[in-house]
Parts: sequence; structure tokens; C-alpha cells
Amino acid sequence: MNNFNMELSQPIVINTTTAEKLSSPSSGVERIPLEREEKETGRTTSIVIFQPDSKFVAHSHPLGEEIFVIEGVFSDEFGDYPAGTYLRNPPGTSHTPFSKEGCKILVKLHQMDINDTQKVVIDTNKEQWQQGHGNLEVMSLHSFKTESSALVKWPKGEKFLEHQHFGGEEIFVLNGEFIDEHGKYPKGTWIRSPHLSIHHPYVDEETIIYVKTGHLI
Repeated sequence: MNNFNMELSQPIVINTTTAEKLSSPSSGVERIPLEREEKETGRTTSIVIFQPDSKFVAHSHPLGEEIFVIEGVFSDEFGDYPAGTYLRNPPGTSHTPFSKEGCKILVKLHQMDINDTQKVVIDTNKEQWQQGHGNLEVMSLHSFKTESSALVKWPKGEKFLEHQHFGGEEIFVLNGEFIDEHGKYPKGTWIRSPHLSIHHPYVDEETIIYVKTGHLI
């Protein structure tokens, strides 16, 4: 599956809870591709599912790796990362990932600026939420040049002003249900909105989303 969802000017919505799982080169590890440039190289965004006591082959990150642990405990030779952990392995790093109890992670490969050399490990369960726009709460994860990643907590019934996404926006719904005029997106949905797209989002129940902006130009 090459050049899959790589037209970045087009909006994409994938419910990962019902999407097809594909095998990987490592036994016990499956993937749900969201966007993919080449089969095992280049720009990739995917959900990766480790069965208990499975591991993935050692690999390097020529242009970095970004991970959010959705379920379980993800591990490598440098540590153990429970659900809610945000990781950035900068360009040029390598590791051998595994999971003793099993896990599900959101992974972005080969998408960092070569000068973005900061390694990041944040257990978001231990961090404090900050006040955002209106009644939103925000937890900043990382920013570099125009790129920014954060968690956003929406209280029940919250509505946000119609706004435009300079540099695009990518969302993964971690809890609840995210809504805009284009549709409803339950937990586990991945949304990619292109540069200069516009929407008017709201929620009917408390919802937490992972948001990445400014990286689709």
C-alpha cells in the first residue's frame, strides 16, 4: 500500500475502531495505515497494535518519530511508556520497541524538521491542564516553527468559533465525540484537515482530542 492518503490538500476521516488491520514485518504487531508514502519508508501515520509480549524490529528514524500511547504500555530499551504518554524521537535516533502487556499507539514517521532535535517524553496523566480559549483546557506537548502538538479538553456542550487552519490540522479523538458541520467523530477517529480549511467545531459530551497544527504545508 504505497502513496495512500498522501494528497495533503484533501480532507481525510478514518474511524480506526472499524478500519482494517494489516500485518507488519514483526509477528504480533499489526498496523492501521492512515497515510503512507511507501510500504516501509517515508512519511507515515498509522495506528500500531502490539499484542502482549510482541516486539518490532530495531529501526532508525531518519526524519524522526512521534508517538502517542493510546492504550496499554509501550516500551523500548530506554523506558516504559503507559497510556497517555507523548514521545518524540528526533531525526537520526533509533530504538527497538516492544510491549509486555500489549498496547495501541498513534505513530507519525519521517515528518520532522531535521533541525528539530529535542527528545520529548511527557506522561500527560501527570501534567496540569492550562486554560485555553473559552472553556477549553489545553496541554501543550511540543512546538517547532509552525508545527504545534497539544491535547485539548472540551467540556460538555462547548462550542468553538468558526476558524481557519493555517498549515492544516490533524485530530485524533481520545475520548468522547468531536463534532463539526461536516460530521460526528467518535473516540478513535483520525481527522486530517488541509491548509486553509475551515470548520465550526463543538461537542455534546466531554471530549479530549490530540491536535497537531501547522504541519500540512
